[in-house]
Amino acid sequence: MAKKEHVSETPATQLLKRHKVDFSEHPYAYLEHGGAQHSAQVLGWDPFHVVKTLIMQDQDAKPLVVLMHGNRKVSTKNLARQIGAKSVEPCAPEVANRHSGYLVGGTSPFGTRKAMPIYIEETILALPKILINGGRRGFLVGIDPQVCVVLLAAQPVQCALAE
Repeated sequence: MAKKEHVSETPATQLLKRHKVDFSEHPYAYLEHGGAQHSAQVLGWDPFHVVKTLIMQDQDAKPLVVLMHGNRKVSTKNLARQIGAKSVEPCAPEVANRHSGYLVGGTSPFGTRKAMPIYIEETILALPKILINGGRRGFLVGIDPQVCVVLLAAQPVQCALAE
């Protein structure tokens, strides 16, 4: 099988193209458990500008998406308080895969299998450009962070903890 397929054909990039969103493609060598810090390093970006897509759930196991800086952790306590939930916790990888339709490590907030509420760390919106997963492991797209608000109705929250 030829490995030369066009990297950008994922549900995420199809959605971006359908909405005429300007984006750049940033493929890189995926590293298991490397996370946003690894992709930022190999692509020469500040991890603060590389946004990770986290699939979490509330106390009723209702899924939600959190977009967070690559070098920050989510304060689940602060997040729960801001969204009116009793508690929030990360989903198990297989549950996250089922909700998003993507594999953990290649999860994009664009083109998810299930519609889920999306929360974005407020400080991400102040950045001129971010890298975010394009729907495949080892593939990020560069976009204006406002696209997350416009296309995904992402709600700004303040829940970042230094990593």
